[in-house]
Order: sequence, then C-alpha cells, then structure tokens
Amino acid sequence: MAHKIIYCVLIALVLFPFDLLGLNNIITPAIALFIGLMFAILLKNPFPKFNKKTSKYLLQASVIGLGFGMNVTESLKSGSEGMVFTIVSVLGVMVLGVLIGSWLHINRKTSYLIASGTAICGGSAIAAVGPILKADENEMAVSLGAVFILNAIALFIFPSIGHYFELNEIQFGTWAAIAIHDTSSVVGAGEAYGQLALQTATLVKLTRALWIIPLAIVSMFIFRDKSSKIVIPWFIFLFIIAMIINTYCNLPQQLTTLLLWIAKKGLVLTLFLIGASLSLNTIKKVGTKPLILAVVLWIIIGISSLFIVIATI
Repeated sequence: MAHKIIYCVLIALVLFPFDLLGLNNIITPAIALFIGLMFAILLKNPFPKFNKKTSKYLLQASVIGLGFGMNVTESLKSGSEGMVFTIVSVLGVMVLGVLIGSWLHINRKTSYLIASGTAICGGSAIAAVGPILKADENEMAVSLGAVFILNAIALFIFPSIGHYFELNEIQFGTWAAIAIHDTSSVVGAGEAYGQLALQTATLVKLTRALWIIPLAIVSMFIFRDKSSKIVIPWFIFLFIIAMIINTYCNLPQQLTTLLLWIAKKGLVLTLFLIGASLSLNTIKKVGTKPLILAVVLWIIIGISSLFIVIATI
C-alpha cells in the first residue's frame, strides 16, 4: 500500500507546474525517467499494465500535441538532411544487426528484433515486427530490454555529447533522431537541447518511424508468413495534420501555447512511466550477447551519424 502512495505522489511531483510559478522546469524528461528508474529498482511497480498502456498512448498524444508548435515549411527545411540519413542508416543497421547477430550465435529472431529497434524506433518497431516473426515472450523481452536500457542511457548522455562537440540545434536534433532508439527519449533529448532541436528531432524521428511499414512487409517475406498484420503508426499522420493546422489555420497563440505545454507535460509523465516499468528482472533477462549486439549497433550508428551530421549540416 505504501509504495502505491509513493507512486501517486511521484506522479503528482512530475506533473506539478513549476514553470507556472516562475521557476525553471525542475522535472525535465531525463529527471522524470531517472525518478521512474529509481522507483522501479527500489520498489515494485504497483500498476504494470497501467504503465504499459498509458505510456504508449500518452506518448502518441504528446507527439501529436507537439505538432501544434511546428511550422510545416520550416520543419521540412530543417529536417530534409535527416531524411537522407534515415534511409542509409536504417538499411545499414538492419544488415549489420543480422550479420553481427549471426557471428555472435544469437537467436535469429532476437537479432532481427534488436536490429529493428535500433534502426527505426525502439520498442515501437519491436512491437510491430515481433508478431510477424512469431517471436515468443522471451525473445520480445530480451530485445525490448536491451534496446530500452541503451535508450535510457542515451537520454542522459546525448545532450552533454552534443554540447561537447558544439552541435547547433538542427545538427543535434538530426543526430538524436537517428542515434536514439525510442521516440520518447528522442523528443526528451531534443527538448533538453532547445526548441529547434526538439522540432528537428521530432520530425526526423517520425519520418524514420514510417519505416515500420516497409520493414513489416519485408519481414513477412523473410519469415514467410503472410497472415501477420502490419501495425501502422497512425499517430504520425495525426502529428502531420497538427502541423498543417498550426501552419495554415492561424490558431490563437494562447491555444497553441496551452497545447504545447500539455504535450510537454505529457512527455515528462511518459518518461516517468517508462522508467517505472523497468525492473532488475528485465535487465537480467537480456543476457550478455544480445546486450553486446545492441551496444555495438548503437555505437556504430551513434558515431557514424554524429560525424556525418557534423560534416554535412
């Protein structure tokens, strides 16, 4: 009972509007994730099903809300270079993931799932491709665990790396969208770096997430199962509609400001819920070889995309 009360108090703390009181945003996405992680490690999550479902839909709603703070023309201009990187990096990571996984003698499906999560959008890609591969619960848990652990680390270290290399906001947003797994941490890292970084990261990451559709189709042929359904990320299209409305419908500034504030608060809560969903049991399930594969792919995509971004943007 006590840990349930603590859990609810932490949610209230995460959502508390410090900014409306004239204070800085004390609870950033990274801090919210850290609070969730500490709660999960020290206390058992009292609402695992609630966390899983709520974090999924809250993230989607928050991303759609961010669209009301973005201009279509400016966003396409700032994200155009990232789209080219997306195509190259997705194909490269998928091929490398399968080859390195085979060399490490990792289960074929596990390697494919980790590569999918690294190449596109973390847990969303794994959740979409898993049923097509008919991956079992252990294969899904290992893949999700490996990707999520690195995804959480990225949210903390990427802004510092960006400042060390003196990346401008467009460079950082593009790099974060390519090298960080899940949309939640990409958006969180972008927000920590600046408004333009947030816009660029969101646009490039959602463009990257659309690759779930062709990946699912190709996976059906590779694993020879035409009965599996493709999970289409519809919220991405709603995000685009929100951008179009914000660009051409001349909405009142008070309304768009409120929608953005709600979206950013939703993102912070999402990161807390995701952090609170991790457990020591999940970490133990990952094992050494799958984690090595995930780390190697992450380092390759992180370093290569960083230097490409520095050289071309």
